[in-house]
Amino acid sequence: MVRYIYIICILFTASCNNSNNTNESENISSAPIGILAPVSIPFNITAIYPHDTSAYTQGLEIYNGKLYEGTGDYINSSIRIAEIKTGKVVQKHMMGTAEIFGEGITIFKDKIYQLTWKNHLINVYNIKNINQPIKTFNWPYEGWGITHNDTELIISDGSANLYFVKPEDCSIKTTKQITDNIGPIKLINELELIDGYIFANVYGSEYIIKIDPSNGHVVGNISLPGLIKQYAKEYQLDEEEVLNGIAWDSTTKKIYITGKRWPKVFEMTVN
Repeated sequence: MVRYIYIICILFTASCNNSNNTNESENISSAPIGILAPVSIPFNITAIYPHDTSAYTQGLEIYNGKLYEGTGDYINSSIRIAEIKTGKVVQKHMMGTAEIFGEGITIFKDKIYQLTWKNHLINVYNIKNINQPIKTFNWPYEGWGITHNDTELIISDGSANLYFVKPEDCSIKTTKQITDNIGPIKLINELELIDGYIFANVYGSEYIIKIDPSNGHVVGNISLPGLIKQYAKEYQLDEEEVLNGIAWDSTTKKIYITGKRWPKVFEMTVN
């Protein structure tokens, strides 16, 4: 597996700067010796759709045929709902301020959970009304990416840790360290649970990793170097406009990916 050495040089330029969060007091499961190298995961791009380039993408979800997106960039931070095929934003709640920076989102039991970056807050919205949080929880670490299984929220903070969290009060149940055959994988960012595995962006890389949540081992990776340049040659990316955003449509079995301020959303299948 190609490792993500080059990402260190851009850590301080975007929403998810390098986190030094280490949480020795938590129940951290460290990786054992002898982990198999991740396998390369084949994929097919089945469609390409427009994406609003004002969206500094932090979290991506599919729900009832719509694309839900959490965006960052302080005052421009938002939750928004868009049409998948046209990219048209049909509803938007601007929740950012000069101090509040939006991060990842997940939809769990008709509620949207939205992280904030350094504000130690998790906002919760009713799925029927994104204009006002119904509650806000304190969170002890930075907020980066979030997904969920049947009973827990799963949160990243930019370290190599994933936190398994009680939805009712956002308290941490367990913590797992994410590692491959070489060692811990830091800068875990946007998350999506797909068929029992956690797929994750690694900040600044052009790869998506596949994690076994039972032990934190990276079992596969999707290699996407130069993706946006290939399909949007005229678009000039800034260095912080990296691959970020993974959504899973369990009905169609399609994955949707994009990046920060990218002009395209890619629909794909994986084998």
